[in-house]
Amino acid sequence: MGRRWLDFWHSLSGIGLLLGTLFFAAALTPTLVPRTFLTQGVLSGACFALGYGIGVFWRWLWAYLELPEPRERFRLIANTVIAILCAAVAVYFLWRAAEWQNSIRLLMQMEPVTSAHPTKLSLIALLTFITLLVLARLFRQVARFVAARMRRIVPRRVANVIGVVLAVLLFWLLANDMFFRLAIQAADSSFREFDALIEPDSPKPTLAVKTGSSASLVRWTDLGRAGREFVASGPTAAAISALTGRAALEPIRVYVGLNAAESPEQRARLALAELKRVGAFERSLLVVITPTGTGWIDPSALDSLEYLHEGDVASVAQQYSYLSSPLSLLVQPEYGEEAARALFREVYAYWTTLPKDRRPRLYLHGLSLGAMNSEKSAQLFEMIGDPIDGALWSGPPFASRGWRSVTDLRNAGSPAWLPQFRDGSFVRFMNQNGLGATPAAPWGPMRIVYLQYASDAVTFFDFRDLYRSPAWMERPRGPDVSPELTWYPLVTMLQLALDMAVATTTPMGFGHVYAPEHYVDAWIEVTGAPGWTADDIARLKQHLKAARTDGKKSDENRGG
Repeated sequence: MGRRWLDFWHSLSGIGLLLGTLFFAAALTPTLVPRTFLTQGVLSGACFALGYGIGVFWRWLWAYLELPEPRERFRLIANTVIAILCAAVAVYFLWRAAEWQNSIRLLMQMEPVTSAHPTKLSLIALLTFITLLVLARLFRQVARFVAARMRRIVPRRVANVIGVVLAVLLFWLLANDMFFRLAIQAADSSFREFDALIEPDSPKPTLAVKTGSSASLVRWTDLGRAGREFVASGPTAAAISALTGRAALEPIRVYVGLNAAESPEQRARLALAELKRVGAFERSLLVVITPTGTGWIDPSALDSLEYLHEGDVASVAQQYSYLSSPLSLLVQPEYGEEAARALFREVYAYWTTLPKDRRPRLYLHGLSLGAMNSEKSAQLFEMIGDPIDGALWSGPPFASRGWRSVTDLRNAGSPAWLPQFRDGSFVRFMNQNGLGATPAAPWGPMRIVYLQYASDAVTFFDFRDLYRSPAWMERPRGPDVSPELTWYPLVTMLQLALDMAVATTTPMGFGHVYAPEHYVDAWIEVTGAPGWTADDIARLKQHLKAARTDGKKSDENRGG
C-alpha cells in the first residue's frame, strides 16, 4: 500500500502541483457569498485540479515541441523548492481563510467564524482532487486505447487526435445522456411530487373571488403547491386596514398551475377568463407576474405592493415548470419565455380594448428566472402606441438581454452594480440603499426598475470572468461586496459559479434573497404611493420585515 502511494506521488507533475497550489490558494479568497468548509473544500479541490491540469498540459507541450529537458539533478532541486513553496503558500492562505470569509459575513451582518476548519477543508479538497485526477487519467487511458487501435490503419498523430475526439464524445455522452438526464428526470419527478402535495395550512378558499374556490374556473388541486401558497397567503383587507387605518379591499390573486391546461396558450386564456370572473380589471393596478422555475412568487414582492395600495391590486401568474430556476434555465430555457409571452399577450390584448380612463394600470414583475422571462414577454415595438405603465424586475439573471444591454450602455462614471441610464426617465436601478443618484429627469410614461444587490452572483456572474476582471469589481464597490475580493483568471469564474449556486443561503437583503423593505422602495418608484408619509412607510417596512423573518420559507422557495 505504501509503495502504491509512493508511486502515485512520483507520478505527479511538479509544475502541475505548483499551479494547482496557486489555484487552490486563490480559491480561498472571498467573492460574493460566505462559504462553509464543505463548499470551500470542494471548490478548492476543483481549482487545484484545474491548475494541475494546466501544468500537466504545459509539461506535455514542452515535450511535444522537443524542447531541451532539464537535467535530473536540476529537476530534483526544483521539485523540492516547489514542494516547500506550495506548502508555505497553502498554509498562509488557509491561515487567512477565516478572515476573508468574515470580511463578507461582517457586511451581511452575520456572526463571524473563528476558524475555516483548515484540516477538514484540506481533506475535502484532496478527495475532490483525487476524484477528478482519477477521471482525467481514465480519460487518458481511453484515448490511448482508441489511438492504439487506430494506428493500424492511420498515421500515429492522426490516431492520437481520433483517440482524444472519441474519448471526449464517449465521456460527454455518458455524462449527458446517463448521469445528467437521469438526474434531471429524478429532479423533475421529485419537484412534480412536491408540487402536488396539499399543505395542511393552505385549505381550499371559500370566498368566491379566490382562485381555486368552488366558483373558480381553476381547480384547487390544479394550482400546484406554489400556486396554492400564493393564493392562500398575503394580507387580507382587514390586515391592511389595521396597519394603515384606512379602508382597504381584498387583494385579488389569480394563479394557473401547470396541470390546469395542456399548453401555455390554453393556460393563459384560462387565466384571463379567471381575471374577468373576479373583477380584476376593475382594480387600480394589475400586475402580470412571471414566477421562478418552480412556480414560486416571492411574498416580499407582492405583499408590499398590496399594502402600499390598500389592497386595490390584482395579480396574475401561470406556472411553466416544476424545476428550480437554475435547472429550468439549463433544461427548458425557452419554455418560461413561451409561457410568459402567452400570458402577457392575452392580458395585454384585452387590456387595450378597455377605455383608458376605466382600466387598471398594467405592470410586469418577476424575480430571478421570472425576471428574465418577464423581460422577454413584452416587446417594446408591439406596445409603443399603448404602452404598459411599468415593470419591477428583481435579481435579473446575468443572461437577461435587456438588463445586460442597459447595464453595458450605462452613463459614464456610474458603477456596474448600480448603473444610471441616460436621464433616468425610463429605467432606474435600485439596491438596499435605494437609487444610486437623483435622476436628471422625472419619470416618463413607462417606469422600469431593476432591483439588484451587488452580492447577487445570479445577476453578476459572467463567463467572461474567465479571462477578465468584471466591471462591478472596480472601486467603489457595492455596499455588500468584500474589499478583500480579488480577481484571478479562471478561478474567480468558478468561485462566482459556486456563489450563484448558493446565492439563496444568505441573510435576507443580500445575495439572491430580496427583502420586503427594499421592495417597498422599488414599488414606490414604479407605482407611486399617494397618501403615505415617511413614518407610514417606515412602519410598513418594519411590519413586513418582521412578518417575513418569522415566516417559514424554505431555501428552495426562496431561490425558486
